[in-house]
Amino acid sequence: MADPSNAEGQKMAQEPQQEFQAESPLLEAWRMYRRNIPALFGTVMLTLIIAATLYGTLFYTGDAFDIVWAPHEAPGMTPEFPLGTDYLGRDLIAGLLTGGGPTLAVGAAAAALTMVIGITLGALAGFYGGWVDNLLMRITEFFQVLPALLFAMVLVTLFSPSLTTIAIAIGVVSWPQTARLTRAEFLKIKQLEYVTAARAIGAKNKRIIWKVILPNALPPLIVSATLTVGVAILFEAGLSFLGLGDPNVMSWGLMIGANREYILDAWWPVTFPGLAIFFTVFSVSLIGDGLNDAFNPKLRER
Repeated sequence: MADPSNAEGQKMAQEPQQEFQAESPLLEAWRMYRRNIPALFGTVMLTLIIAATLYGTLFYTGDAFDIVWAPHEAPGMTPEFPLGTDYLGRDLIAGLLTGGGPTLAVGAAAAALTMVIGITLGALAGFYGGWVDNLLMRITEFFQVLPALLFAMVLVTLFSPSLTTIAIAIGVVSWPQTARLTRAEFLKIKQLEYVTAARAIGAKNKRIIWKVILPNALPPLIVSATLTVGVAILFEAGLSFLGLGDPNVMSWGLMIGANREYILDAWWPVTFPGLAIFFTVFSVSLIGDGLNDAFNPKLRER
């Protein structure tokens, strides 16, 4: 006959094991992210901005390039155009809703290209060291000392001012910082015990780089990627401000650039696109900080 006390003891011994079972890293990161109020605020803000650019034109119809009213109509003067008109008489709300998509697309594409180039070169340099590190870091330094905005202007001028060209130009001039950050993380992590253990069991260099070291180097790279989106958006605005944007595609940067000569007479055609860029970059920065706190184990108990 089974001893009831023994069975009860085994049951109690199993319960703590189930209670303290390790939580999934992704679930733990999501739990920490939800507790970060600024990150949630940034997520809501960015979601609203993206929703407005994707679906806003369904509710507020009108072509952003159409001349619909007198030039420089101040905000609130005409109910049909609450934010006023620009120097040609184009509706600013239509421009903001239409121009958000290209602006965000340029930022995302440029950030993706920046991260691909920077992470690839930084990972190879940090992992292999020696002459590979020296060669790749000399290339990185060459691009880093070039004036970023001037270099981007040259590339856009040579290959025509389209959104694709602008995104590529921004990605080409923005990757050195990401490469240096990735290299520093790889130099630090490749000395740790779990990397040595992966070598001991026969893991190939390719697997160690992309499957072992890179996932553990992601927290600072995630922040770098989000900040790169903001920098790319600002770059696009700067190029458009200088007259190097695509004149056939409405964007927030194009709105600022087209109205820059009249800013002393009419502040609103420049201010509202500028605020749209500011809130977008601000929300992306909040999200990046929240992701860094969520994925970094050292900050989870902060």
